[in-house]
Amino acid sequence: MSQTVRIDPAAHAVLSNIARASHLTLTEALTRAVSAYEREVFLQGLTDDFASLRADPKHWEQECSERALWEQTNSDGLESE
Repeated sequence: MSQTVRIDPAAHAVLSNIARASHLTLTEALTRAVSAYEREVFLQGLTDDFASLRADPKHWEQECSERALWEQTNSDGLESE
């Protein structure tokens, strides 16, 4: 199902340039741009969450302890590749 979205003329020009350079339709270029932005927003949220965790010494220590426990699961007796 297609929808109509109004965008700024400058953004449309940029999107058109990207689509043309990538040999994509405007719809494909916009879909990829939205997906890339979604990933950026997700990763920024993750970065912010880890910064908050590191700012709390007690919770950061718990995180590090849990990571150390998980690292022990790699002890399969084989040397690192």
